[in-house]
Amino acid sequence: MRPAAVAGLVSASVLGLLGAAPPRGPLPLPERLADTGGGTQLIIARAPDTRSTTGTLTWWDRRGGSWVRAGSAPARFGAKGLVEGGARRQGTDTTPTGLYDLPFGFGTKAAPGGTRVPYRPVKKSSWWCQDNASSSYNRWTDPLPGDCRASESEHLGAYAGQYAYALVVGFNYHRPVRGRGAGIFLHVNGRGATAGCVSVPERDMRRILRWADPDRAPHIVLGTSGGVTAVSRY
Repeated sequence: MRPAAVAGLVSASVLGLLGAAPPRGPLPLPERLADTGGGTQLIIARAPDTRSTTGTLTWWDRRGGSWVRAGSAPARFGAKGLVEGGARRQGTDTTPTGLYDLPFGFGTKAAPGGTRVPYRPVKKSSWWCQDNASSSYNRWTDPLPGDCRASESEHLGAYAGQYAYALVVGFNYHRPVRGRGAGIFLHVNGRGATAGCVSVPERDMRRILRWADPDRAPHIVLGTSGGVTAVSRY
């Protein structure tokens, strides 16, 4: 999704990912979720509400039966806020809420030392196909295939700063729905809000890449600080 500057109605059952603290005292954020993906690493990116373009990103380890915060960073979201993942439409500059895996990392810079996730170097021929008519829709392509229009895709090397380091968010990735959206990443901050991705400062993106361990099945939750504990997968 091109880093850039109308979210529709949002189901509270999806966007209220982080419920109010239980009456007996606050629990760590992951404990408030109905689903954390089944692994022992979790990233939570939350905005105050669906109209917000800024918020907080935290990452967590599950050790000894408890979730422990491993780090935090200021986060930026889509220029038009957040919308339920299943209702999102391509080109709306909204961040899709929900629970997603993190298929692989990539970057215009070499992977930070200690990175364990699969990491692809961005080359001049690297693209992310966003053409709804292409068989490569919502896929990394190198080079751009003949059935994927460049005007409908993203030339990754053109965003050397934002894509210095990035993780693919598995939104609409495994069973793509045409028109729902393509190229949702966790990446380095640009000048402002994103076109639907989540971004953090470069130093924090480097920290996250060193932390993420594919053997521990890391997932990411995108949502608001609402009052419902349900979370949907897309």
